[in-house]
Amino acid sequence: MTPYDAEDFSPAEADILRRYFSNLDQPVFALVNLPEVVKGALFARYSRTHKSLRRLFLEEFVDDLDVSGDETIDATIGLRRAEDLYDKVFFQYGDDSVAQLGGVHLACEQASNVLTKILEWGRIMSYLEQSTRYIRYDERLGGRYRFYRDEDVLNSVHGTRYVGDMDRLFDIYSSLIDPMEAFYREAIPQKSGDVDFAYRQAIRAKALDSIRGILPAASLSNVGIYGSGQAYEALLLRMRSSNLPEARLYSDLMMRELRKVIPSFLKRVDLPDRGVVTSEYLASNREAVDEIAGQLLDVSAPDQQETLVDLVDFDPDAEVKLVTAMLYPSTSLSERSIVSQVQAMGTDERLSIMKAYVGDRTNRRHRPGRALERIDYRFDVLSDYGAFRDLQRHRLLTIEWQRLSTRHGYVMPEAVDVAGFTDRFDEAMARSSELYDVLIDDFPEQASYAVALAYRVRYSMQMNVRSAMHVLELRSAVQGHPAYRLVAQEMHRQIGERAGHKAVAEMMKFVDHSTEQKLERLDAENRTAERTNPT
Repeated sequence: MTPYDAEDFSPAEADILRRYFSNLDQPVFALVNLPEVVKGALFARYSRTHKSLRRLFLEEFVDDLDVSGDETIDATIGLRRAEDLYDKVFFQYGDDSVAQLGGVHLACEQASNVLTKILEWGRIMSYLEQSTRYIRYDERLGGRYRFYRDEDVLNSVHGTRYVGDMDRLFDIYSSLIDPMEAFYREAIPQKSGDVDFAYRQAIRAKALDSIRGILPAASLSNVGIYGSGQAYEALLLRMRSSNLPEARLYSDLMMRELRKVIPSFLKRVDLPDRGVVTSEYLASNREAVDEIAGQLLDVSAPDQQETLVDLVDFDPDAEVKLVTAMLYPSTSLSERSIVSQVQAMGTDERLSIMKAYVGDRTNRRHRPGRALERIDYRFDVLSDYGAFRDLQRHRLLTIEWQRLSTRHGYVMPEAVDVAGFTDRFDEAMARSSELYDVLIDDFPEQASYAVALAYRVRYSMQMNVRSAMHVLELRSAVQGHPAYRLVAQEMHRQIGERAGHKAVAEMMKFVDHSTEQKLERLDAENRTAERTNPT
């Protein structure tokens, strides 16, 4: 038994679906027998709809495909011939190298916002997650609000309290959608050139952005994943070592579906002397560090950083190292020889090299080469969990986060305060905190489900200059959520001012520091509306 709502499909719908999806009744399933462009388009649309992927396929995609030749296919049956073939190749060429070359599109539905961060940990996978900006969470699933119902919690003395408090959080969220839309329509009136549909969409996104902090981390999301067999193996090993029951349950669901399409790539996951011992190793190391941290650290000591962003580490010799790396491919000299000459250069000479390397960037997608990977910045960040969810998905960096709790307080959206709904928001935060306190002793892992997205979480982000250029320019863009825009803007400021790396900061010319209130998504929605001509 799983805490998921299975969909109902008519016999005709099921006949179509079983050709392309590895099951019809579980929240995890693989996509097969479809062109890559169709799978990619499905996942792209997936992030902006409340529909399940199978329902989305039936309603928006299947009519545009020629499915007449696929009547005899049944993807819900394990592929024995594929397993035989993979076994033969593995034995001949070696499992690790081959496992990097076979990929799978996997849909992971009805996952909590705690689990989605575990799913999106890997660097060499691609993800699309359902957006709180485009999805109204007042829409129910199986007649119930969309939050994860952990069976251990439900069967405990806290079960009734858990469901009741979760329902109340969703009630408050739902009650504020229309009033916040009205607030923004008055605050930011429609202009003559705005497409009606685009304006309505932008207003909706702005309203949902402002109140997403009320949603608990238990809120359900859909995640589309594309990865190689090797990447899935690493993900499953981590999930099987997790203390979160949902992660272990989900790993079983994922492995069952993946074995229908890439069976041999995952044979090691549950072998006692291979995958099992690896998961045990990961779990025992984590437990050992938790234990020694509890013994040696004084958690009651005054916290030395309560600011949004703290640049805790940077390289004082960054300029010399960057210029050296930039010059290296253009010469036959050793790195030590280049360093000595760069050290003897004047500031203007070094800047001229850096300007030549960066060139004329006409948009943020023009990113210079790998010399910018020579130096790193490490930031300690204390933002609301909503902003963390968006920043965490960047893969070309090192990110570690602490367990979600209510100890660092929460962020009150300015618009909610100005609109006069401070009391409602505070009520939701109080309910979230009280439920967390009730659960933490008996269910230290599941207690995170109770924490509203407006509560702060601490995490560290370490990235090289090239990665920082991508992250900060993307996440400071006006289309972004204000919460993570502030993080990106502050990181950029500290690179230039605190580290003193002004030339590096200037390279990131598309970091946007504007702060005026606007409909972040309006321009993009106008362009989309003009292309699609909605009625």
